[in-house]
Amino acid sequence: MHRSFDIAVIGGGVVGLAILRRFAMAGLSAVLLERGADILSGASKGNSALLHTGFDAPTGSTELTCMQAGYAEYIDIRDKLNLPLVESSALVVAWSDEERAKLDGIVAKAHANGVTDVRHVERNDLRRREPHLAQGARAAVLVPREHIIDAWSAPLAYAHQALAHGAVILRNAEVTGGDFANGAWTLASTAGPVTARVVVNAAGNFGDLVEAIARPSPFTITPRRGQFVVFDKEASRLVDAIILPVPTERTKGVVLFRTAFGNLAIGPTAEDVTEREVAATDTATLERLKARALEMVPSLAGIGVNAIYAGLRPATERKDYVIEALADRHWITVGGIRSTGLTACLGIAQHVAGLYASQFGALPQAPAPVWTPVPNLAEERPRPYMQGGEIVCHCERVTRGEIVAALEGPLPAGDLGGLKRRTRAMMGRCQGFNCSAHVDALFREKRHGAA
Repeated sequence: MHRSFDIAVIGGGVVGLAILRRFAMAGLSAVLLERGADILSGASKGNSALLHTGFDAPTGSTELTCMQAGYAEYIDIRDKLNLPLVESSALVVAWSDEERAKLDGIVAKAHANGVTDVRHVERNDLRRREPHLAQGARAAVLVPREHIIDAWSAPLAYAHQALAHGAVILRNAEVTGGDFANGAWTLASTAGPVTARVVVNAAGNFGDLVEAIARPSPFTITPRRGQFVVFDKEASRLVDAIILPVPTERTKGVVLFRTAFGNLAIGPTAEDVTEREVAATDTATLERLKARALEMVPSLAGIGVNAIYAGLRPATERKDYVIEALADRHWITVGGIRSTGLTACLGIAQHVAGLYASQFGALPQAPAPVWTPVPNLAEERPRPYMQGGEIVCHCERVTRGEIVAALEGPLPAGDLGGLKRRTRAMMGRCQGFNCSAHVDALFREKRHGAA
C-alpha cells in the first residue's frame, strides 16, 4: 500500500528506532524502512552494550553531546520501559610505565568533557577493587558512572513505543531509490513505494549508498569489524568493573567486561573490512583475544568459552558523527554512528528533532507519552523462569512463554535471529545444540498460524 507520511526513517538499527520514537511521540506520522527481516539485523546487533559517560569522547564533538544527552535520557526513562542497568563503573588500567604516564591526560580530558567524578586509582586501591587482575596492573583511572546494559532491550522498547504512538515499521523494505518533487520524497522499496515530506538516512553500514539517493555522499562507510569472545558465566565473578585499556593513537583497544546476561566478554577488535552485512570471525583473532583476557585475569585459565561473535561498525573517514540537514532536499543525514550509538541514540534523536524543527517546521504539541515496558533479559533482575513454566532453552533458562510472547504482539520476531535477541534463546553454552529444534518449531508454528 502506497502511504504518505510526515517523515520516513531509513534503517531499523538502534539509531533509526530512537529517531522514529522521537518523531512519533512528537505527533508526526512516521514510518521506518528496514531492509532486514527484523529490526537490529545490522550493526546494532553486535554492540558491546556499555552505557558510556563520554569521558573519552572528542571534546566539543557532536558525538560527545549526543552521548551525554542519550545517557541522561536513558537513566530518566529506564524504569518506565523496564530497561536494564548494571551499575558497574569502569577502570582504565595502565599496564606499563608508559601507559601510567598517560593517565593524567585521561583524567584531564574527562573533566573537560564534564565528567568530573573521574579520578586516579593507585595500585593498592586497584588491587582492592579488582583482586583478580594480574600483578602487572600499575594504576588506573576510575570512571564511576560507566555502566552495563544490553544491546537489544532498549531499541526494542523504542520500537514498541513508536508503534504505540502511531508509527509504522516496514521490514524486508530495502530502499532502492527515491524521487524528490513538489516538496516530498517518494522512496522506492522492496515493500512498495512510500511518500514522506522529510527523509532521515540512518542506514548504518549502508549509509553512504543510501545518501547517494539525495546527493553525492560526503562520507564513505568502511565497515569496522569487532570480534568478541564470551566466557562461561563462572568467569563473571572475577571482574567487577569494566576494564578499559589506555588508548593509543590508532585504537582504543579491547575491553574486558561483564554482560547483563551474566557472562564475561572481551572485545572488540578493530578491523577495516569491505563486507557490509556478514560479520565473520576468525580463529587466530579469537585466540589472541582469549590470550589477552588471560594475561589480564590469570584466573580465567580453565574457564571455557561460551560464545564468539562479531559486529560491523559503520566507520567513516571522519572522527565525528555526520549529522546534518539538507533543507532544500528535505533530507537529514545521520551517518558514521559507531559503537557509541547505543548510548548516543536518544541524544541523536533529540538532535535530529532539533534540526527538523529549525529547517522544516515546529513539531506539533506532543501527546501524553505511552510507555511500553519490555521483558527483562538481564540476569541481575527477576526473570520468568523463576515463576515456573516450561523451560525451552536450559542454558539461558528461557521459557516457552517468553518465546511465544516474542512471536506475538505489534512487532513479532521476523526471523530466528530476532527471536534470539528478544529472549536469549539459543545463546547459551550449547549455542542452541539442545533447543534449536524446539525453538525453530515454535517459530514456524507461529509463522504458519499468522499466515
